[in-house]
Amino acid sequence: MSTDKTNQSWGGRFSEPVDAFVARFTASVEFDKRLYRHDIMGSIAHATMLARAGVLTDAERDSIIGNLKDIQAEIEAGQFDWRIDLEDVHMNIEARLTDRIGVVGKKLHTGRSRNDQVATDIRLWLRDEIDTILKEITRLQQGLLGLAEAEAGTIMPGFTHLQTAQPVTFGHHLLAWFEMLSRDYERLVDCRKRTNRMPLGSAALAGTTYPIQREITCELLGFEAISGNSLDGVSDRDFAIEFCAAAALAMMHLSRFSEELVLWTSAQFQFIDLPDRFCTGSSIMPQKKNPDVPELVRGKSGRVFGHLSGLLTLMKGQPLAYNKDNQEDKEPLFDAADTLRDSLRAFADMVPAIKPRREIMREAALRGFSTATDLADYLVRKGLPFRDCHEIVGHAVKYGVESGKDLAEMSLDELRRFSDQIGDDVFAVLTLEGSVNARDHIGGTAPAQVRQAVARGRELLAAR
Repeated sequence: MSTDKTNQSWGGRFSEPVDAFVARFTASVEFDKRLYRHDIMGSIAHATMLARAGVLTDAERDSIIGNLKDIQAEIEAGQFDWRIDLEDVHMNIEARLTDRIGVVGKKLHTGRSRNDQVATDIRLWLRDEIDTILKEITRLQQGLLGLAEAEAGTIMPGFTHLQTAQPVTFGHHLLAWFEMLSRDYERLVDCRKRTNRMPLGSAALAGTTYPIQREITCELLGFEAISGNSLDGVSDRDFAIEFCAAAALAMMHLSRFSEELVLWTSAQFQFIDLPDRFCTGSSIMPQKKNPDVPELVRGKSGRVFGHLSGLLTLMKGQPLAYNKDNQEDKEPLFDAADTLRDSLRAFADMVPAIKPRREIMREAALRGFSTATDLADYLVRKGLPFRDCHEIVGHAVKYGVESGKDLAEMSLDELRRFSDQIGDDVFAVLTLEGSVNARDHIGGTAPAQVRQAVARGRELLAAR
């Protein structure tokens, strides 16, 4: 009987080799080989535990561990021969181990299955990816705090419906992104807790008859807890879905941020300049400076949204326990993590280099009657009901539209046409500085509050 091109780890049951196309179609090694470091880490811990449990001798354990480390060095030196016929990262490494040390290498798989092995590898990998992503979020937030502090008193228009609403400070606007990223950070920290639970020892689906000690591997691998049910341990990928959900939310925030950067760099806004190193030009229009980094991040958000939907769809119809469908979990998860990490890195590099065009921002805030609400609040303090004040100011704005005058440009006599409660002190209210300084409370746009928020933000980052 020929067993050419049939995986020797399970080929005994089969009477003919796997079709060449099917071998390629079902293999995952081309993408799951990136798990090699975590696969070897898990195998070293498993071998250590087997020796303590008396399943392996100390000599066998040392031989396995030493050769696994050598195999990792081969992989990292680009000297490892990845074979499609061995299907995945696990069997490629195990086959190479057996090539090197013979029958002892075959003992490594005692008390485990590829089902709990891959579930463990993915959790170990994702745990490291989350840690890297958290560092990039912190780096981006540090950049936002520095820029917000420098621009605490820079006035710009705040928008609703992309229409001028009220004056705000640029520093205050930047700190809105800091808050969003803080929640993204919290979600990922929380996701990491559920990711950091060890399925190793679940074996194929029912556990194992060998005297394994899961507490040992749990401690060696730095897991916070051991999965409590072998069926669940090998089959669910909710931790990957949860990560993609958190990643999708973070990418949504970066996409919104990107949209503002794209608008602000346009000739129609001109609120900021981005350094040339984060932009590209046009092959036909020599004047163009395109904000490619934020545009691309905005576009990449769709990839992560799609991966979240794909993983939910992947899992929704699977009965317990493991199914081959789950081979399809890795590529979307890998790409979601790569996309979020790289997007954050690009923004962390770019944000501190943003150069605001302060005079243009200020001039824009002077348009669109941005202090109309301040005039209404002024009249409320004079004792008038807010709804009446709203109507009075509405008439004043209508007059301003017709006459081409902002509220601050009207004379006292003009303003008093709408209410005799308006006095000389109104002009302090109608200035941009008066408007932003009046919002002097936690979460407000006053420069003093922005500086205090920056200080609180730095305390938060220092405590991580």
